[in-house]
Amino acid sequence: MKMDRTLARGAVAWAVLGGLLLMVLPMKSHATEEPDYKVVQKLAAIELREYAAYTVAEVVVRGPAADAGNQAFPILAGYIFGKNKGERKFAMTAPVTQAAEPVKLEMTAPVTQSSAPGGFRVQFVLPKGVTPATAPEPLDERVVLREIAPSRVAVIQYSGFWSDANYQQHLEKLQSALREANLTPVGEATYSRYDAPFTPWFLRRNEIWLHLAIGP
Repeated sequence: MKMDRTLARGAVAWAVLGGLLLMVLPMKSHATEEPDYKVVQKLAAIELREYAAYTVAEVVVRGPAADAGNQAFPILAGYIFGKNKGERKFAMTAPVTQAAEPVKLEMTAPVTQSSAPGGFRVQFVLPKGVTPATAPEPLDERVVLREIAPSRVAVIQYSGFWSDANYQQHLEKLQSALREANLTPVGEATYSRYDAPFTPWFLRRNEIWLHLAIGP
């Protein structure tokens, strides 16, 4: 399914989530927590990163792609804002990610969305130190806790609007850089957003990730 439809509706859903965050969380001057990674190589504007394992809360929604964000964000926001056994709240993390994938604690980032059998998978990254075993159990059975294995990712970072044109332009740059470096991506691209919708477009941090095979 086309990413442009997903991004358009996803932006609306993220705007709704941003409004919830403004009501629930205070403004903070320090950086939002992200999963641990190290940069192992740079190819012009491209970074090759190795991410350590991290835990996500995820939900699979039926879609269509254009509505996946609208369907998933309220469910996941409910979990991180206390709709869990123990009524524990998570702090905000970053980024929020969405990807096409064939066949109150501190909130982390990214939030990810990918196509999955029967629908689309959307993920919120949970704070460091939280594992599926230690995270509070969701009250909503649609929310699943899962550990993401260590991964190697090629990343291009850019600012600007959450538009399909901006996304496609930078995805092509990333793909071209990998071809020139004789690197082959695995799976579909992941679109990562680090800022709420009230952030001015020219200050936004957007990224596209392409996963790479990890050698022996």
